[in-house]
Amino acid sequence: MIGEGIQSTNQRRHSYVEEGATVGFFTDPTVCIGCKACEVACKEWNDVPDDGYVWTGHSYDNTGHLGASTWRHVLFLEQDLPKGNQIAGSLNQPSAISNQQSNDPLRWIFLSDVCKHCEEAGCLEACPTGSIVRTEVGSVLVQDDVCNGCGYCVVNCPFGVIDRRPKPLPNHGGAFKCTFCYDRQKSGLTPACAKVCPTESIVFGRLDDLRARAAKRLQQLRAQGHTDAQLYDPQETSVGGLHAFFLLLGEPEPYGLPPKPEVPTTYLKSSWLAAGATALGAMATVAIAFLFFS
Repeated sequence: MIGEGIQSTNQRRHSYVEEGATVGFFTDPTVCIGCKACEVACKEWNDVPDDGYVWTGHSYDNTGHLGASTWRHVLFLEQDLPKGNQIAGSLNQPSAISNQQSNDPLRWIFLSDVCKHCEEAGCLEACPTGSIVRTEVGSVLVQDDVCNGCGYCVVNCPFGVIDRRPKPLPNHGGAFKCTFCYDRQKSGLTPACAKVCPTESIVFGRLDDLRARAAKRLQQLRAQGHTDAQLYDPQETSVGGLHAFFLLLGEPEPYGLPPKPEVPTTYLKSSWLAAGATALGAMATVAIAFLFFS
């Protein structure tokens, strides 16, 4: 085990649920080896059905994306960019333009993606049945036995995380996503994905502690030449910050993350104002038409 070993918050028992402590995930792709142990552990513990075993042909990333049957997804991102102070090697063939040996920079990044458990969760706001709730530790939980499969949560998630299971999968029709292993947490156990992560790319713990740890890690990486390293935890938008946040190399878009995620209900006020103005305009037009033709 890299990092703190058995003293890590990933390995020791806790009482966060009883204490009502706000917890989270901090994911650092710079130490991820792409083993997908988190994906496997998540499926095994939560009895998540397989997602088709489809060969996508896109690198080695055959999971594709998060969904009702994929609560953890290890993204494989290949970019023609140097990684930190990486010295790019030369291609075997000379450059067609300069007829000289050209550099071949490559950074291969693995990022374990998951539900963000937003501070202001669009899925929770949209749920009409109360099946989506906020737990004692701040996570967002879908109670599948209460969900009626309406799908409002699906269109209100700014990250496209939650989805409904199609037939013939078990519990088809219902909406599913990461539960933050709430059942494990109630028993003082770490979420399965963090428990098995061999490099501590995924770290579980108190949210404030994780943010302090992330800030320190960001300073270390920038000192090592990773000038494009940044934290992805949009606290300035309507989502109000994430309980599962990330350290990124480069901009968020290549990772499938919106640069400024917003809860859709943020636009309700402007939408109603626009609808009201349209209605008033239509009524005024009709009134003028009656006056003109009368």
